[in-house]
Amino acid sequence: MNLSGFVGEPYPVLVFGTPIVVAAAALAFKLPSVLRLWREPLRRAVGGLLLLACGIFVFAAPPAVAWTNRVTGVPNIAAPLVYSFLIAFCGACLLLMIVWRGGVAGHAERSARARRAMRWVAAGHAGVIAALWALFALAEVPVERPRDLDTYYARTPFVRELIALYLLAHTASCLLTYRLIRNWVHTDGLDVWLRRGLKSLAAGYVANLVFDAAKWSAVGARWAGRDLDVLSTELAPAAASVAAVLMATGFVLPHAGQYLRDRRQVRRGHRRLGPLYDLLRTATGTGVPFSLRATPELRLTRRETFIRDTLLQLARHFDEDLRRRAYEAAVDLGWSSGRAGALAAAVTIQAAIEARSMSRSPCSRHGVHPQGHPHGHLHGHLQVGDHATDLLTDLLREIEAVSQVLSHPDQIEAVRARATAPAESLHVYD
Repeated sequence: MNLSGFVGEPYPVLVFGTPIVVAAAALAFKLPSVLRLWREPLRRAVGGLLLLACGIFVFAAPPAVAWTNRVTGVPNIAAPLVYSFLIAFCGACLLLMIVWRGGVAGHAERSARARRAMRWVAAGHAGVIAALWALFALAEVPVERPRDLDTYYARTPFVRELIALYLLAHTASCLLTYRLIRNWVHTDGLDVWLRRGLKSLAAGYVANLVFDAAKWSAVGARWAGRDLDVLSTELAPAAASVAAVLMATGFVLPHAGQYLRDRRQVRRGHRRLGPLYDLLRTATGTGVPFSLRATPELRLTRRETFIRDTLLQLARHFDEDLRRRAYEAAVDLGWSSGRAGALAAAVTIQAAIEARSMSRSPCSRHGVHPQGHPHGHLHGHLQVGDHATDLLTDLLREIEAVSQVLSHPDQIEAVRARATAPAESLHVYD
């Protein structure tokens, strides 16, 4: 392909190159999920649309237009080819919007109506493409015009109808899709990233309508004997480039936003479990081995698994009575029910770690408890059986909340001191 048409002309490179790069980058981002979830029609459709968008700008670039004409030996055959790609893209986008919004599932009447609409959309766009090629076959276009065919042949029989048909079809399709997107954007309960993607798509269709307006104005001026070709050769390609970038962004945003949100939640969960993980790792002398190749999801899973396994090992040392008193103490100190539960669980786990350590000490093996241990009397209140199982179940559900309160040792100590104080001394706290 001869690229001399772009040499020394940064504007065409920017106009045609930018959307190709953006669409290709979006396709590369979507490709792993498309291949992984190949059976999902929506993902395949989005991947196909991004590939089609790349193809439109590749074949619409002046060097590619000249190359296509030369390879086929038919002057200006690139025009109906590009127009066909453009109409197919518009039709596919409209079909995707109907399916994406869920029109083919759910209520039977709405589903049937959506399917009828899809059949009309597919038949209408296919009919336009067939008519474009029929009109081109009837036209006489001997002079190759890689940049300004629309205006140069605006008054030529059959080409005139071809141009009017593709512009009319493109404008109507863009208006319908824009209206559908705008109605969807104002629907309550949309995911924030889906709403942002739809807004980007809507902006892309506005840019497409600017493209149509520029083309119609330039062609109409030719019909009236005037020259506004600059609108067709300069403004319209720029508007199409902006539209392609916005639409590629719109298709990727929902998936990219969900991906980033999931990763942020995974990292946040890993970080929030840090205090409890550190406590249990110190108590057991073991931990999760670090691996540079482990994904954030795997690191979170391993940390959760370690915490749950360690709590299971501590289950026989859990003191249900201590937890109940710690919860009541936390409530008395003014904490909310959720916070009080987490503080009580933290007190219970700390006491279980101490009880486990005492049970393994030489003194414990000989039936003697270390003198002066501030909570040595708790060892006599160990709960085993159903109560311990229920307590373990509750703790496993609250590991993140428990981990967070461990960052406030002063609060835990205040609750524990009140929960373990002799009954007659409680008046001192009141």
